[in-house]
Amino acid sequence: MSPLQPVGEFARVAREYCAFIESFDAAEEPDSAEFLTGLSRLLPRLHLAAEAISDAEPTDDLLAGIDPDRRFALFSRLRQALGELDGYWTEFDVGRDLQERSGSLADDLADIYWELKAGLERLDREQPPLSILRCWGAGYRLHWGQHLVDAERHLYGLRARRLL
Repeated sequence: MSPLQPVGEFARVAREYCAFIESFDAAEEPDSAEFLTGLSRLLPRLHLAAEAISDAEPTDDLLAGIDPDRRFALFSRLRQALGELDGYWTEFDVGRDLQERSGSLADDLADIYWELKAGLERLDREQPPLSILRCWGAGYRLHWGQHLVDAERHLYGLRARRLL
């Protein structure tokens, strides 16, 4: 297999994910149930593509140039659209400081989106593909991979409880 093959496959699925999020975000009256059903089919494909690159070492931080206000705006719109289906309890909700913690599907999706989008934008500017692949792989292993697993687990729980 060519060392660039995982880049092409991952970039294809990353573009699909970003377009999916952007389409939902742009909708005047988004259909949350339809969105979550489509997402539950897309996330496992993203997960599989990410596993092929997960051992990479980072060359730099893809998120360094992302405007935090834009990140928060996407999170806020997703959270509002998802409503009561957004929040979930994490497995270990009480930390050493005895503060309760919970998860947010909107937060998971927004963090994944911005990391993928940043890499795609750099890829479109013709950065060396292997450098971007390393950043995506390290980001998956160190940050957004946990968001991906949490989102998949939450969607599974929603389906199991017949809320989707």
